[in-house]
Amino acid sequence: MAEVTRRIGLSLGADICWPACFEHMLRELDLKIPVDGDTVRFECERVTIEPFDLQQPCKYDVVIDRLTHWYHTSREWIKKSIIMDDLYVFNNPWSVQSNEKHTSYCAMMHLGMPIPTTWMIPPRSYEKELPDVKVTLNKYARLFDLGKLGDKVGWPLYLKPYDGGGWRAVTRVSDVKAAWKAYDDSGKAVMHAQASVEGFDRFVRCIGFGPQTKCVLYDPSAPLHDRYTLQTNFISDADAEHLRKVTVTINAFFGWDFNSCEALRKPSAGGAGGVWHPIDFANPCPDSQVTSLHGHFPWLVKAYLRWALFCAATKRKMRRTLDWQPFYDVAALDLSYEEKLDRYAAIADERMGRAQFEEFCARHLSHLDDVAFAFFGTQEAKDAVRQKTAALFPAHEVEKFTELFWQRIQAWRAAGVP
Repeated sequence: MAEVTRRIGLSLGADICWPACFEHMLRELDLKIPVDGDTVRFECERVTIEPFDLQQPCKYDVVIDRLTHWYHTSREWIKKSIIMDDLYVFNNPWSVQSNEKHTSYCAMMHLGMPIPTTWMIPPRSYEKELPDVKVTLNKYARLFDLGKLGDKVGWPLYLKPYDGGGWRAVTRVSDVKAAWKAYDDSGKAVMHAQASVEGFDRFVRCIGFGPQTKCVLYDPSAPLHDRYTLQTNFISDADAEHLRKVTVTINAFFGWDFNSCEALRKPSAGGAGGVWHPIDFANPCPDSQVTSLHGHFPWLVKAYLRWALFCAATKRKMRRTLDWQPFYDVAALDLSYEEKLDRYAAIADERMGRAQFEEFCARHLSHLDDVAFAFFGTQEAKDAVRQKTAALFPAHEVEKFTELFWQRIQAWRAAGVP
């Protein structure tokens, strides 16, 4: 029996709070896991940015990537390491690079999800220095009436970038005048016009991390630090299971280990139940900061740990290709949407190794909840909260908001919620 070390790399941007918590809790866990006759231990370090030889070995077994979606050097190093060194990384960098909100809408419409009616609109303006633009537009671009398009989509509607994130340039418009104003302001962005789900009674963001999901009642109109509400028992177990299936289906389809899905519930005419409309679910590598997640932050750190440790310990293989055909085969069946969703989720659970993951956590990480409870009562944890708060808030507000976020974490500890 040999002692083997699995190495976890953290590829970070402006992340402060969760990596510090992740590293501390990993040390406290002090894991020694038997795997195939060996004893597996774990080390963690932060990935540096520097020149690299395309053939140099990668020393990590798993990389948690927070840069692929915007920093090209790290993305290309990760792609090299997957191809050359069998690295496991979340998320799939080719999928993050190529699949934006537009693709995700089209794909989930094809699978039968009740996505609101969505149109794509050509950009309002173009790069003037591109030599072929004027010729192309003069020959092929057709004038359109945004008012008539809005009538087809239905008022009110949302104008938003087809590849946007973080609520960037999202505008709700109720009439033609407002639509033209928003379109004129959109500049060079390619835009979607999407129907509004009027009369919804729940706005839920479901965070998916591997097979793990957590539903949070979400308030997009609130300041960032209050959008993830602390309300509990806001949906039934059946609704939570439905959103779990939606989220894991989307994530497995696109090869995203870590993503969040926003959905609106429109009540049925009789008032019982309703239809969940996914509206924004191309959010790989979503917000992980205590300044927005506060009371939900401990769950997220534990989710990072569980999935990273499982993938590292079991030497989980990266699915380099997405292979959509099994989902398309289900979509072609003469079944109800709920029956199809059951089958989609079964494909997702198998691809994510849900059963093996849950067995691994029960056998090797049963003490994680106790470690998290103890850690999130320490000064070190509070310092991590303060450091992130200080990075985002004006100096005169740092202590006030540090205390706010800290008290929400203490409420989580007092509630005894996993």
